[in-house]
Amino acid sequence: MAPIGRRERSHLSRGRKEIDARLDLHGMTQTRAHRALFGFLQRAHHDGLTFVLVITGKGKLGSESERGVLRRQVPHWLGLPEFRSLVVGFEEAGIGHGGEGALYVRVRRSRL
Repeated sequence: MAPIGRRERSHLSRGRKEIDARLDLHGMTQTRAHRALFGFLQRAHHDGLTFVLVITGKGKLGSESERGVLRRQVPHWLGLPEFRSLVVGFEEAGIGHGGEGALYVRVRRSRL
């Protein structure tokens, strides 16, 4: 899994590169979020999208252990074998797209 290059990340955050689709996981349970993320990335891959934005939210204020479960889990999930065929890499989003509460994800091209 490779991070998105600095230039590409800055183009995305400045709006010079298009975000092809967005998924907002705010308020979902881990099970629902995992399913939604997988389905979303499968469709993005199938449709030939390049960059998508996944919004995890920053997590409710509370003790560090229970705060931002999705924010911690999503990067872990993206590294799992079932996601590797769909994702090239990801990077924390720019402030205008949610900053630490969102991720730019580069979708793997589908081989025809």
